[in-house]
Amino acid sequence: MHQQAGEFVAVLLHSATATHLMHLSTKSYAEHVALGAYYDAIVDLVDKWAEAYQGKFSVIPLTAYPSGFAVQKDCVNYAETLLKFVKGARKQLPDDSDLQNIVDEIVSEISSLLYKCKTFK
Repeated sequence: MHQQAGEFVAVLLHSATATHLMHLSTKSYAEHVALGAYYDAIVDLVDKWAEAYQGKFSVIPLTAYPSGFAVQKDCVNYAETLLKFVKGARKQLPDDSDLQNIVDEIVSEISSLLYKCKTFK
């Protein structure tokens, strides 16, 4: 049962990323808006479903999620990996200050996650 739940959650969470990429690349304003509404709503709905499921049946173990959606088990390591990725990637990105300022905000968000993962373990 957990395998099916894990696949359900993973596929729908991945759909947020897939539709977000489609949202960024479409030339249709109507499609842009529709895709944006979907990815804004789906993560909260999937989270709501997963928490209700887990309240009834127990926590879905990470091993129940499809291997294509592998996640790290350790929040600190994951945040450190993300931080390293973003800091390395920014060197390859345009150096326009407005774009780099947004990267700074992303670094700040990941740094905050890292702090919280270390502090509230």
